[in-house]
Amino acid sequence: MAICYYRYFFVFGEGVKAGELNYVVKKGYIFKTYEGKLIQSGIKSRQAGTLQNNEFEFSIASKEIAEKMMANSGKFYELHYKEYKNTLPWRGFSVYVVDSILTSKDIPQ
Repeated sequence: MAICYYRYFFVFGEGVKAGELNYVVKKGYIFKTYEGKLIQSGIKSRQAGTLQNNEFEFSIASKEIAEKMMANSGKFYELHYKEYKNTLPWRGFSVYVVDSILTSKDIPQ
């Protein structure tokens, strides 16, 4: 029982990721879950003088959060997430589960 709790329900880590929202989709065969991707730019590349994009793929904990993000795709978000050791079909495809939006703003042109 303790091993099951540790593998599937114990919050291994939590934090905040920020970046431009690339997409949010609802998908799945039996359990329909919300999945998304943030693009975090400005990460230094191994090659001098270039930048590399870093992608953060995540599942979304609630329909309300997912719908808010779907309505504002392409904005800059700061998202709070929890990291689990393993996935559950009804929780999503990722071990990273976004549970709240801290900020959302337009990206300067």
